Amino acid sequence: MATPRTLDELPFAPHLRRFAGSSLRDARFDTVHIDGAEFVDERVEEVSFVEAAVSASSFEQVRMRRARLNDVWLQGVRMVGCDLAESNWLDVEAIGGVLAGLECHGAGLRRVVFHGCKFDSVNLRGAKLHEVVFHDCVLREVDFSGAALTECAFPGSRLEQVHLHQAKLTEVDLREAERIELADGVDALRGAAVTPMQLLELAPALAAALGLTVREAGEPLKAAVRRGSRSRR
Repeated sequence: MATPRTLDELPFAPHLRRFAGSSLRDARFDTVHIDGAEFVDERVEEVSFVEAAVSASSFEQVRMRRARLNDVWLQGVRMVGCDLAESNWLDVEAIGGVLAGLECHGAGLRRVVFHGCKFDSVNLRGAKLHEVVFHDCVLREVDFSGAALTECAFPGSRLEQVHLHQAKLTEVDLREAERIELADGVDALRGAAVTPMQLLELAPALAAALGLTVREAGEPLKAAVRRGSRSRR
């Protein structure tokens, strides 16, 4: 799904009802279109969105632990400081959104597509991502520590100071990523595909992870090893 869908292209668009409320406390949003709404400092447990659309809306400091998003379309949605831990995302499409300071640890994402979204300090520790695609996104300080990423791709995206400590990658395609900059967990890339040029760019981090000392020929090996050891302290 390289091209984002419009609201009118959604299969459930004819059935959508406009959301007229001001709170998320209804807990279940089925065939609802939320447009231009602002939700601040709310706490709703196990809220569900089914065949729903959300556009030009903001969520700030909203706690939605174990939320369920099934067949959901998001456009221009801003989520800041929200808690979506252990949430479940299935067949979700997000376009041009901002996700900052989000808690999504232990979440499950399956068949999710992000288009042109900005991620900043998002916690996805221990999450399970299956068939998740990040198109032209910026992922800054996103934490995938201990997460499982399967059949995921990052075409046109920038990964900046991303954490992969103890993450498990399976058939993850990074070849079309615009930038790959890891804060840690470079060894987790064993389950990913990269281009030869990307491999060259990652070489210093891979060498450090393997404990390799890289020095020009002619320099005494003991001195090089000793200096390399000091640099890793």
